[in-house]
Amino acid sequence: MITTHLSPIPKPTFPSRFHSHLHPHLAVSLPLPRRHGQLAKPSAAAPPDLLASVESVASAASVLAAIVLVHESGHFLAAASRGIHVSQFSIGFGPALARFRVGPVEYALRAIPLGGYVGFPDDDPESGFAPDDPDLLRNRPVPDRLLVVSAGVAANLAFAFLIVYSQALTVGVPVQARLPGVLVPEVLPGSAAARAGLLAGDVILAVPGAAPDPSVPVLVDLIKASPSKNVPITVSRTAPGVPDRQSVELTVVPDTSADGTGRIGVQLSPNFRVTRVRPQNLADATVLAVREFTVLTGTVFDGLRQTLLNFSQSAEKVSGPVAIIAVGAEVARSSADGLFQFAAVINLNLAAINLLPLPALDGGTLALILLEAARGGRKIPREVEQGIMSSGILVVLMVGMFLIVRDTLNLDFIKDNL
Repeated sequence: MITTHLSPIPKPTFPSRFHSHLHPHLAVSLPLPRRHGQLAKPSAAAPPDLLASVESVASAASVLAAIVLVHESGHFLAAASRGIHVSQFSIGFGPALARFRVGPVEYALRAIPLGGYVGFPDDDPESGFAPDDPDLLRNRPVPDRLLVVSAGVAANLAFAFLIVYSQALTVGVPVQARLPGVLVPEVLPGSAAARAGLLAGDVILAVPGAAPDPSVPVLVDLIKASPSKNVPITVSRTAPGVPDRQSVELTVVPDTSADGTGRIGVQLSPNFRVTRVRPQNLADATVLAVREFTVLTGTVFDGLRQTLLNFSQSAEKVSGPVAIIAVGAEVARSSADGLFQFAAVINLNLAAINLLPLPALDGGTLALILLEAARGGRKIPREVEQGIMSSGILVVLMVGMFLIVRDTLNLDFIKDNL
């Protein structure tokens, strides 16, 4: 994202910055791990298992760092292409773990993994540039500033497509085939579903008052509307030693939630089978990549829309860097191929979130620039702009730190040792 705000370095005035704080919501319906924060448990694991866990976490963290690097490189390269002065390029925030300087630009790796920034010397009195220097970002015309601000999102979108295209060329693109019923991936012990005999892996084929092939929303609405009532369901399940699935009739009595609605303590998911399609040539790979990229983009943006429209219900699903790395580690342990989609989804999430017209995000700065253009080129007072962005940065940092603490405490190995 791009902001003009107070810098963490101890100077009386401060440079403008582009930021990409990472707190994607991960609202995707893909064959990714379901649980956020399940890292390998530290017990009697053999050294190779521990090494594999460390390697998977390192792989996920590397993907995350690469995505931040791509986003900030978009801002940096756009500024450089227009001859705009740049003073800093940083991955992370807070104290510098490592830094070096190439020409006028300081490059740094910092301790707080909330994203990164590109710094501009617009308000730095020690930069040596005159306030009216035409190559300062704030003095450039609206089209140049729009290019620099939007370049981070464009870089993430382009990188996501390249990832999907590489996936199509190497391991193929996953294709989901819809199957009848609703899958039950998880049943909570002691829940109404467990008491009724529902098992993880069951497929719910029929419920009263619904079509023979119910959907997840239909089941959720039925359960919520049936507290303490008998709900007959027909499920399909596999039995040990039996090749074919068996049909089982069950009756579930939903418990009553605090708000008076019913709940049975399961996770529900659309039932589908995933197969991989490999291209025969570059043209096929391009078609597959465009199709998969379109599906992923639509899924991510729709997930963000649903999150914003139902934030009170979905706020707990918003994830920070710790949970994202935990998910990526699970993906890396289960299938190296999954890292392709993990990387593509996180790229798209970062792009989608940064387009929101909120202070401290790229979209917020784009909105201010467009407002300036609508005012006939009359600039918004610097004090007003910096006040908006500074408050936005403070809120984002506070939310980011909250997510890091919450997601860290939710990790399995942390819970086991508390």
